[in-house]
Amino acid sequence: MAGAEGYDARAYDAKMEQVLTGDGEEISSTWNEVCETFDEMGLHENLLRGIYAYGFEKPSAIQQRGIVPFAKGLDVIQQAQSGTGKTATFCSGILQQLDYNLFDCQALVLAPTRELAQQIEKVMRALGDYLQVKVHACVGGTSVREDIRILQSGVHVVVGTPGRVYDMLRRGSLRSDYIKMFVLDEADEMLSRGFKDQIYDIFQMLPQNLQVGVFSATMPPEALEITRKFMNKPVRILVKRDELTLEDKMRARDHTVSATHGDMDQNTRDIIMREFRSGSSRVLITTDLLARGIDVQQVSLVINYDLPTQPENYLHRIGRGGRFGRKGVAINFVTKDDERMLQDIQRFYNVVVEELPSNVADLI
Repeated sequence: MAGAEGYDARAYDAKMEQVLTGDGEEISSTWNEVCETFDEMGLHENLLRGIYAYGFEKPSAIQQRGIVPFAKGLDVIQQAQSGTGKTATFCSGILQQLDYNLFDCQALVLAPTRELAQQIEKVMRALGDYLQVKVHACVGGTSVREDIRILQSGVHVVVGTPGRVYDMLRRGSLRSDYIKMFVLDEADEMLSRGFKDQIYDIFQMLPQNLQVGVFSATMPPEALEITRKFMNKPVRILVKRDELTLEDKMRARDHTVSATHGDMDQNTRDIIMREFRSGSSRVLITTDLLARGIDVQQVSLVINYDLPTQPENYLHRIGRGGRFGRKGVAINFVTKDDERMLQDIQRFYNVVVEELPSNVADLI
C-alpha cells in the first residue's frame, strides 16, 4: 500500500535524530494534517459514538496525526511509548475501514504477549460496540478448539500473539483471503522475544496488497528492517521518549536525577545504580524492563508516569518502595487512556487505588 507523497527517508531519519536528541520539537510527523477533535476526522457516526462512550474527549497528540492516515489506508509507522494513545489510533483506523457485512477476517493485529493482545481486543470491541464489530483474540494458553470454532463462525478482526496466529493460519482456520490490514503493536518487544521468524512467516501468508501499521516504543535495526520489507512509503510519526524529556526537565529544576533504560550497557546501568544507592542521585527514572532489578532499601516513593500494560508488572514496580517494613507510597498518573487499565489492576489485585490525598507528603 502506498504511503505519504513526497516521502524522503533520508530527510526523515535526520529529523528523527534531531527529535530524539532533544534539539527538536516533542513530536515529528510526515503527515501534516492535525485534527484537534475526533469530529474533524471524518469517522463513521457509530465509531464516534464508541469513541466517546469509551471515555475519550479529545484526541492525544499521536491520535490527532495518526488516525486519519491509517483510516485512509496508508502505511503508518508510529514510534511512541505506551500511554500515548497508540492502541486507540490503530483500532479506530481499522474500525473505519471494515466491511461489516463481510464476516471474514479483514484486519490482523499482532502483539508480543497474551495480556496485551487481550487488552487490544477489549479496546477494539469497546470502540466498535455501535458498529457490532466481531473481534477475537488468538493467544497461547487458551483452547485451540475454541479458537477454531470462533474463527469459523466469522470475525472481522483477529488480535493475537505470533505463535497462535501462525498456527491458525497454517491450519487454515484463519483464512487470509480478505485480510487487508496488518498491524504490529509493540514491534520492538516482539522482536526482542524472538518472534522475528514467525512475523515473517505470517506476512508471507497474507495477501500482497496489504496496508501495514508498525507501532513501537523504539526502532532497533530489526524493526527498521521490517518497515523496509513490509511497507511502502509509510507515514511516520515520532513522539520523543518521555523518560528522556522528564529527566531533562527535572534536572533543569535542580533535582539530582539519573535515568536507565534497556539501550544502556550493563556497566553504565551499574554505575547509575551505585549513585542512586549512595544517595548522590535522589531520583531514578527507569522503565518496566529494569524495574524488577532495582533493590534499594531507602526507596519511599514510586511514581508510575504511565501504567504498565500488564497488571502483574504493577507489583514489580510499586514493590520497589517501602521494603523491609518501611513505609512506602505509590502514585499513579492516570489519563483517560489509562482508566480501563487501572480498573484491570484493581480487579487483578482485589484492591482499591485511592485518589491522591492532600496530605500525601505526610505518608512518605
